[in-house]
Amino acid sequence: MHARWSCQLEEKPRPSPSPPLPLPPLCSSPPNLGPSLSSPIARLSLAPVLTPAGPSRSRTFSQFASSAYAPRGSICEPISEEAPTLSTPNPDDGPVHKRHHRPRAPPARTLSAPQLISTTTTQPFHINPSTTMATDSLMPRSDSFNARVRGASHIDFKTATTGVAAKAMRNEISNLVKSVQDLDTKRSFDIEMQSFFYLFTRYLSERARSQELVWDKIKSPADDQIVPYARLSEGSSSNLSTLAVLKVNGGLGTSMGMTGAKSALEVKDDMTFLDLTVRQIEHLNTTNRVDVPLILMTSFNTHDDTLRIIKKYANQQLRITTFNQSRYPRIFKETLLPCPKTADDDKKHWYPPGHGDLYNALYQSGVLDQLLSEGKEYLFVSNSDNLGAVVDEKILQHMIESQAEFLMEVTDKTKADIKGGTLIDYEGSIRLLEVAQVASEHVEDFKSVRKFKIFNTNNLWINLKALKRIMENGEMELDIIVNPKTTEDGQAIIQLETAAGAAIKHFRNAHGVNVPRSRFLPVKSCSDLLLIKSDIYSLQHGQLVINENRMFETTPVIKLGDHFKKIAQFQKRFKKIPKIIELDHLTVTGDVYFGRNVTLRGTVIIVANEGQSIHVPDGCILENRLLSGNLNMIEL
Repeated sequence: MHARWSCQLEEKPRPSPSPPLPLPPLCSSPPNLGPSLSSPIARLSLAPVLTPAGPSRSRTFSQFASSAYAPRGSICEPISEEAPTLSTPNPDDGPVHKRHHRPRAPPARTLSAPQLISTTTTQPFHINPSTTMATDSLMPRSDSFNARVRGASHIDFKTATTGVAAKAMRNEISNLVKSVQDLDTKRSFDIEMQSFFYLFTRYLSERARSQELVWDKIKSPADDQIVPYARLSEGSSSNLSTLAVLKVNGGLGTSMGMTGAKSALEVKDDMTFLDLTVRQIEHLNTTNRVDVPLILMTSFNTHDDTLRIIKKYANQQLRITTFNQSRYPRIFKETLLPCPKTADDDKKHWYPPGHGDLYNALYQSGVLDQLLSEGKEYLFVSNSDNLGAVVDEKILQHMIESQAEFLMEVTDKTKADIKGGTLIDYEGSIRLLEVAQVASEHVEDFKSVRKFKIFNTNNLWINLKALKRIMENGEMELDIIVNPKTTEDGQAIIQLETAAGAAIKHFRNAHGVNVPRSRFLPVKSCSDLLLIKSDIYSLQHGQLVINENRMFETTPVIKLGDHFKKIAQFQKRFKKIPKIIELDHLTVTGDVYFGRNVTLRGTVIIVANEGQSIHVPDGCILENRLLSGNLNMIEL
């Protein structure tokens, strides 16, 4: 019988970094409550906290910005709007171009006496790795007049305007940092803004150079770059002792009308995404007598919700660690200035910069070192809303046998997946291509199933030792994805994001594995939710299993109209989920309601015209039918 701890959230100011202390997989007594901070390191733990001391080797945003551009007097002193000039870096400040790659000690870890379960949370420092600040491409050159004389004024104009934008952004970020009063919170926020500023300057530099992929150089992957799942050898449960599982848990589910963490949505048998994941890993651990930890990467949108949810798993046979990814300011498209005016400005002015932030946050939070110290060698990463992404011993075995440092699970593309990122061969190396990186004139070619037959499921397998090598060498530079948005008051903004799969180009012997479609079951809409909730699937130890009575290997195509778009509407319109074991296709549009014990077979189309409503009565059986108007049934 295990003790049941009453877990409480403890807010601690950030300790001075020091060499990491490994976190044993066991713990004892619960912590005390601490005061709340505006941007704290939040720690939910079943263990006492030890805070090692040590000098910080990090520079603030001000020091970082000043060494890259111009001398500054204090942490938040603004820079005058004069013509930017490059100055010789001060040797005492250390090397500028390697600023982001200095090893940083993680936050304090916890040590404890033996106990089966621990749940810990940390917040990363958020330093994006880079190989160069490329400041020479952001500032006007001294020979700009000569360049204009030579007829290259358009090139110099881009360079000059880029330099002005970088300097203006730097001043705005300094004001954001200055708005933080608590010193420890200011320090962590300052470092986070360094990461954002570097990403922003990379965006400006690439935009000025108009860097784009040459479409004619893009080829389909070679046979040795995509391995069919059927060729994989059987796995061994002994390998599981070297594995950890990470779920990207930063989504809100706003497209489905949710306001909290999407992973808290009940999807099957009154169980949430997180419930199913916990059951899967707990079954894996107890069956194989291993210790596979679960790691949750949250965003500022989902962090607090996640901390509340995971308290109920305190007596389960697994350890849960959470860490928070970066929070970056949205950017006005016209002015290229940040939307927020202060660090604690409304959430709508901030965004999490995509799951590509995973590597930086994992490294800087100390979680990467913690896993390595526990003997973990491999990390399986997937989205929390992909219910098909379960641990697969065959893929893990293949990774070990092939000595691949990075594997990406891909699957065959259908018409529903035309916008999904795909693996390509570009000048002899494997890369991930996202639709946002494709020029408008080639978008239709990108969506074509003929040229790009597979797409990325975002199920990734990563060698942890290789990841640490890449991060320490400052080689993790991911392609920037510009995500355009519009604010509630109609202003155009942009978000600079990165994709985790883009890291494939940095790892040795990295390649794709073409997996069955059953490993990609995301819930992105209420149409997906209807399929998961139906009798098509049943649950076994938290894993979805297709009903053996289903005559076809494929699942039915379900298209619900706008009246079913939000989860509240969806729940109101179904008294009970219909039986669809023999369904091929369902399309529903308009004001439609379903009664209890409805059965749908073959192809069913239900259309309620504007001003009309259709109520499918209890016990109704619809097979190859079209319903429209006032329940007029027309045989197809």
